[in-house]
Amino acid sequence: MPAVGELWRFPVKSMGGGRVERVRIDRRGVHADRLWAVRDVEKGVTASARRVPALLGCTARYLVEPDERAGPGNVPAVAITFPDGRELTSDDPGIHAALSDLAGRPMRLTALPVLGDTSQHRMTVSGSLDNYRPAQVRKDFGLTDSEALPDTSVFSTRDIITLARYSTPPGTFVDLGPVHVMSTASLRHLSGGPEPLDVRRFRPNVLIDIAEDDRQFPESAWVGGELGIGSARLRVTIPTIRCVVPTRPQPGIDLDKTITRALAERTDRFLGVYADVLESGVLTVGDEVRVRPADPPTGLQRAATAATRSATRAAQWLLEQTVMRLR
Repeated sequence: MPAVGELWRFPVKSMGGGRVERVRIDRRGVHADRLWAVRDVEKGVTASARRVPALLGCTARYLVEPDERAGPGNVPAVAITFPDGRELTSDDPGIHAALSDLAGRPMRLTALPVLGDTSQHRMTVSGSLDNYRPAQVRKDFGLTDSEALPDTSVFSTRDIITLARYSTPPGTFVDLGPVHVMSTASLRHLSGGPEPLDVRRFRPNVLIDIAEDDRQFPESAWVGGELGIGSARLRVTIPTIRCVVPTRPQPGIDLDKTITRALAERTDRFLGVYADVLESGVLTVGDEVRVRPADPPTGLQRAATAATRSATRAAQWLLEQTVMRLR
């Protein structure tokens, strides 16, 4: 029976976090996950390890365990350990200069603002356009000029529009889905060797331990279904598309560019899944994971899905054409 093998919380987006034994989740996701981010002042976006890989060399921890009030507009202090071993706290006036030196351009450590304040999520026009320039997309995914761009048809039209306007969805510093789930089976099978890949490369919140399964990447079959974990219930929404971040070095992890090729050849660059929280609850390491597969689609649902994908492709095409005209 699948069970929770590890639970992860990341205080600062794109930095290393830590394992926890027990955590509460609600519609925003894992409590106190990614309540801080680094703002790229020059580009006008929330920085990510995809564009600022040096952030992966840092590790963050809360100075005290966040209480139930922690969240947007009420963010507890963190300490960040830099690659050179220095540790600076979020209230240290030198933290912004240290992050700027690390990245090589102006950066600011930013707390998640109150709900309704989109100032730390919204992108400048130039930042938004960068997301859709073909050359930049190829760099983000480690693609050659001859390789096709990633398949984004799994995204809804709302997702595409959100990603065009904001670095992260307003109200959160996660990339897209509130909860990120992976299985140990996927880490084993993607590695191609006797040892599974290090889970830290993929940064999930919930790692589900699956000893044996007929499918090499079992969570890919959960999309559209539900997961019952502890006292919580989640709906699996979309597979997680993978850029070059899993290949990059972190403390104790070496550069491994072979992961990009393995993802392209074996999973079409998807690994793990995103999930929404249907019922809030508490997750504990060792909790049984109850999988409820998606119901077979009706003819009407298949038609609606096809129409949604057509609309999503049209929105994506329109954004790409706009960028091409502005290059």
